[in-house]
Amino acid sequence: MKDEKINIEKITTPEDYINQQPLERQTALRELRQAILNNLPQGFKEVIQYGMIGYVVPHEIFPDGYHVNPKEPLPFMALANQKGYIALYHSGIYADKLLMEWFVKSYEALNIGKLDMGKSCIRLKKVNQIPLELIGELCKKMSVEDYISIYIKNKPSGKRARN
Repeated sequence: MKDEKINIEKITTPEDYINQQPLERQTALRELRQAILNNLPQGFKEVIQYGMIGYVVPHEIFPDGYHVNPKEPLPFMALANQKGYIALYHSGIYADKLLMEWFVKSYEALNIGKLDMGKSCIRLKKVNQIPLELIGELCKKMSVEDYISIYIKNKPSGKRARN
C-alpha cells in the first residue's frame, strides 16, 4: 500500500474523511462510525476536529469549550485512520478508572487478541476483529453531563495544560 498524503483542508464531513482513506480501511471505518452514532448519548455532536472524525460537547451545551483552545468544542471521542491501525480515542476512558477497568475486562473476555491501548487511544489493528458491540456499549456508558463533570474535575488549573 502506498501512503498517500491526506489533504485535511478538503475534509469537511465524516464521509469525506472516510473516502480519503485506503479502500481496505473504509468499510471498517464506516462500521465503527455507525456503531458510535447508534450508541452515543444525546448531546454529543459529530464533527471534523483536528483532521479526524470527532465527537464533541458543542458550545451550546458547554460554552467554555476545550481549555487548550476555548474556540474548539470539548473533545470527547475521535476516530482516525493511522498508518498501522484504526484509532479510537476516548477521553472519558482516560479520566474514569472504573470505565477503563470495565473496558479492559470486557475486551479481554472477547478473546480476540491482546488489547493495544494507550491512555485514551484504542488501537484496532485487525479491521476484521473490531468489537463493534463493545464499542457501542462503551459509547453508552458516559452521558454528556457525566463527561462535563469529569472534565471540570480533572481540568488542569491555569490557562493551558502542561505537556
